[in-house]
Amino acid sequence: MTNAGSITDVLGIRVGHWSDRRALTGCTVIIPDKPAVAGVDVRGGAPGTRETDLLRPGNLVQHVHAIVLAGGSAYGLEAASGVMRYLAEKGVGFPYGRGVIPIVPAAILFDLGVGRPDCWPDIDAGYKAASAAKRTTPEGNIGAGTGATVGKALGPSRAMKSGIGTASESSVHGLIAGAIAAVNASGDIVDPDTGRTLAGARRVDDTIDDTITVLREGRIWTPEIPNENTVLVVVATNAALTKEQANRLATVCHDGLARSVRPAHTQGDGDIVFALSTGEREIEGADYRIVEALATRAVERAIVRGVTEAESIPGLPAYRDLNVSIQKRRR
Repeated sequence: MTNAGSITDVLGIRVGHWSDRRALTGCTVIIPDKPAVAGVDVRGGAPGTRETDLLRPGNLVQHVHAIVLAGGSAYGLEAASGVMRYLAEKGVGFPYGRGVIPIVPAAILFDLGVGRPDCWPDIDAGYKAASAAKRTTPEGNIGAGTGATVGKALGPSRAMKSGIGTASESSVHGLIAGAIAAVNASGDIVDPDTGRTLAGARRVDDTIDDTITVLREGRIWTPEIPNENTVLVVVATNAALTKEQANRLATVCHDGLARSVRPAHTQGDGDIVFALSTGEREIEGADYRIVEALATRAVERAIVRGVTEAESIPGLPAYRDLNVSIQKRRR
């Protein structure tokens, strides 16, 4: 696949990963160089989050200092404390009389059924991810995408491997929007440009079934375990947004998630979008609508890359390997 850009194309955004490739879990931290205006929109029915209420319009705190995406289900929220410790050591945070309090919202996905169920990102993992933050970010089986899977309608043994993806979009006006996504959906991942299903529940011959059809025909695996799925997204832009606009941007970007994940926002998914504004470029008039369009498109492409850049693990083939295998058999 050709390079699609990265969330780090937005000036002032760094990304760090910590991965446990044996336990198949990890965490990812997105750190702005300066405190960033932030918003959030939680759409899935099984979310696992920390500090998201702070981001809603009308609440006191206007800026955040990092955002954490982690595996490990609710246990993985502990990683945010490690990021807080790292930032506090750097003197970064919300000031108060005797020091600073870093504001670090977080969200988790369920990967305990893929690797070791007794291992998850902890405080030390979050600290190491923050320490590793840089201007570029690899994709695939890394960070919060280390244990990510998609396509679980026919049961976990018929799922496919996915991971972390990132992309960016820019305009002639100098506006930039980037997205990073940890793709752990219960449903299928679809290329919005072609309508082709890239990853999903596998039939016995390893071709991909259609989750909507599986549901319609009542062939879904039982018992279906809820809250084992989630797509976690962070969007960043150089546009100077208010807190209200950042929250609205997070809402609009769920359109990109819904165009690339089918079905999305289900009772068993914890789908969430965070939005960050670095404030480097003032906007006026129609500029905000341009930002919405760029960011939504970046989300679509980041989710697709979360599948196309993933690598197979034993028992869970990835897009790149499954397609080669099917083509060889057809010959």
